[in-house]
Amino acid sequence: MRVADLIRQKREGAEITPEQINFLIDGYTRREIPDYQISALLMAIVWRGMTHSEIAALTDAMLRSGRTLDLSDLPGKKVDKHSTGGVGDKTSLIIAPIVAAGGLVVPMISGRGLGHTGGTLDKLESIPGFNVNLSLADFRCVLGKCGCALIGATDEIAPADKKIYALRDVTATVESPALICASIMSKKLAEGIDALVLDVKTGSGAFLKSEKEAVGLAELMVETGKRMGKRVVALITDMDQPLGRAAGNAMEVVESIEILNGKGPADLRELCLELSAWMFYLGERVASVDEARRLAADQITSGHAKEKFREIIRLQGGDDGVVDHPERLTKAQYTAEVTSPANGYAQITDCEKLGLACIALGAGRNTKEDAIDPAVGLVFHRKRGDAVRQGEVLCTIHYNSPERLDDARRLIAASFQITREAPTPRPLVRRVIGAPGASA
Repeated sequence: MRVADLIRQKREGAEITPEQINFLIDGYTRREIPDYQISALLMAIVWRGMTHSEIAALTDAMLRSGRTLDLSDLPGKKVDKHSTGGVGDKTSLIIAPIVAAGGLVVPMISGRGLGHTGGTLDKLESIPGFNVNLSLADFRCVLGKCGCALIGATDEIAPADKKIYALRDVTATVESPALICASIMSKKLAEGIDALVLDVKTGSGAFLKSEKEAVGLAELMVETGKRMGKRVVALITDMDQPLGRAAGNAMEVVESIEILNGKGPADLRELCLELSAWMFYLGERVASVDEARRLAADQITSGHAKEKFREIIRLQGGDDGVVDHPERLTKAQYTAEVTSPANGYAQITDCEKLGLACIALGAGRNTKEDAIDPAVGLVFHRKRGDAVRQGEVLCTIHYNSPERLDDARRLIAASFQITREAPTPRPLVRRVIGAPGASA
């Protein structure tokens, strides 16, 4: 087989066979096929799409590019959660300790920043010493001790996804539902989990802007997971505005700790409790979703989730003192403000631009080689529907490089609109897909 022929085949809309997909993924994982050829293939997939058969074959090939975990010796159901990403989405840092504190095992293999969204691994690495690159042996050891571990894709687990994930980020091939599905499900199915909760974002700050597209991806992932014998549910959630008040790695860790202390923004707390509840339900920890919601809330009010987060940080080599003293986390040198040009109500018209502003500051990557600045980011003082007066602060920019400020300020200003009438409220959770017999 010739790689160029397969690229042409997909470019012209023909189906690629499982054997051909295995050839491509195996060759790329072994470094026998260069980045530029896989980049061309990814773009052809974005334009032409993939059939369900191709997606299943791609997921399987990426899954089998490395080892799969057998966690059957650990007591309790193994349940994970995955988000398709958005601005200010730090839910994994909150949900993982909640669910582990509530009695389930949470083996979480996460990603780095992708496109305009931040990555769980980048946020965790803003905690001094936190090691997201555990070996599988150490991963199992941490899971056995505290019921939760958070790591990145490794050369052992789904190595093909690790390479392709980084390539998609810098080749404008993030948004393909086929590639998103294969990436997520190959990692998650390699974890040895019993159940999976998917947080599929929709809106201007999501990869999939329309709810129809988000539902299509959710149904695809639920179908893929169930075909592999897993319990899967997907929540379609709002990303027309940032989640919480902070976007930026270290600042999102601080906000996560606020939630674990029973404080923090209401929208972030609501979504974390809802996602945790579905994890408890699918993990058969409780008999109903309502009971699961109460169990999730109890982990915060009792302080058990906060202590679990402290334990996770310590076992993965991090400074667990940040849980009580988040001021230990790195801070940007400078701040600047974006203010309201008029009286009225705040409306965020393009949430994606806020994510791009974070990248402009250095919180994300433009190339695979770019280093992350964990201190920079944005704090939102007004969100959709909030009343504001002329001159009041909409957003504070935290930055280290003055030459980066103008681009970020321009993007932020273009993201906000001040209207005379308050915008119509939108639900945070729009739909629930999967989990037959469960009541939302």
